[in-house]
Amino acid sequence: MILVARPNPTFETVGDDRGKRSADSGHVAPLAPEQPAPDAPHAPSRESQRGLDWFIFFLADVQTGFGPFVAVYLTTQKWTQVEIGFVLSIGGIIGLLGQMPGGAIVDAARSERIVAGFAVATIGVSALAYAVWPIFPVVTLAATMHALASCVLGPAIAAISLGLVGPLAIGERLGRNARFASLGNGSAAALMGACGYLLSSRSVFLVTFLLAIPTLLALSRIREREIDIAQAHGEVKRETPDKRATSIWTLVKQKPLLIFAGSVLLFQLANAAMLPLMAGVVTTRSSQWAPVLIAACIIVPQAIVALTSPSVGRKAQQIGRRPLLLLAFGALVVRGVLFATVRDPYLLVVVQIFDGITAAVFSVMVPLIVADVAFGSGHFNLAQGIVGTATGIGASLSTVLAGYVSDKLGSSTAFMGLAGVAALGLLMIFFVMPETRKTTT
Repeated sequence: MILVARPNPTFETVGDDRGKRSADSGHVAPLAPEQPAPDAPHAPSRESQRGLDWFIFFLADVQTGFGPFVAVYLTTQKWTQVEIGFVLSIGGIIGLLGQMPGGAIVDAARSERIVAGFAVATIGVSALAYAVWPIFPVVTLAATMHALASCVLGPAIAAISLGLVGPLAIGERLGRNARFASLGNGSAAALMGACGYLLSSRSVFLVTFLLAIPTLLALSRIREREIDIAQAHGEVKRETPDKRATSIWTLVKQKPLLIFAGSVLLFQLANAAMLPLMAGVVTTRSSQWAPVLIAACIIVPQAIVALTSPSVGRKAQQIGRRPLLLLAFGALVVRGVLFATVRDPYLLVVVQIFDGITAAVFSVMVPLIVADVAFGSGHFNLAQGIVGTATGIGASLSTVLAGYVSDKLGSSTAFMGLAGVAALGLLMIFFVMPETRKTTT
């Protein structure tokens, strides 16, 4: 055997056919470099990381324009409540049904940046349609397009993040995502509110359209070549193909994914109705200060998410996912019990600290645990759609059921019922949910 000098890592011992042919001719042929292991750390450039930060920040600004401002604006345009409710329902239904198809589209795409760019452009055009031509057919079409675009944006952001940093660093990256989304939501709410007050409700949608421009510019700062497409889809490079690893049916049958989807459904069932129900209680007890108190109840958890989300991502890799999930569900139980028992409307703002804890954990844990479970299947984004569907079902049922119980038995009973649902989720995580953390060993 002829040995080849080792300083060049692309040279190998001449023991295969290529090496023998090279040795016979008196030359040494370089071999292709070995592919890194799929879980090897991946270090994207600072420019791409910052581009993703600001893309998420401005996207949160854009999405905020379609919140409660829609109902306010359409009311000023002499729409009936039935027409407004119909448009809002269309967005909710499409958002629920489009979760899994949206994830599948991102899995099938060869460029998550292009998918995200088209979605942002669609949302910007939808906002412009609201502002320029607020008639029923146009607004209905705009609401439909906005909902469809939103179904692919969540999976696309998670896919870009995973493709940039890899599965071992995804926890901290998702924490950064949650921080910039929270900062974007807070700043946009203030900007939209000021525009609506100082100018008109129509200006909110014009500002939303204009904000799509810096959103697309930030997206362009993410370097396409640094996004590992296979990694972004949750694929693992294998020397021999394994059809079972890429089967959708195999993914759907994974117990950790189904258990987690069930726990997310319970979380949303317990959480989604708490703030709207509490807003009604505050309005009843202190109508004069209700708007200020409700705004404070929204700002407090957003501030906590912005401050703590990166730490949540790091802790999830250090101590695992289950302890943080238990903390989140425990905080939700306490929040429900306190809402049921605290009478002072000002103290209810303090109770919202627990909402910040649960929001910080779940904003990171949902895509992180899905990445744990689905990585290697090639259907990471479809798995996100499955959990997103569970999220939508839980949130939809929460407001209906809590409202019914509150009308029949009182708000305190409704809050205790929501706390009971959260306790059931806590028990599911404690007794059934496995730990999904990946380790380097």
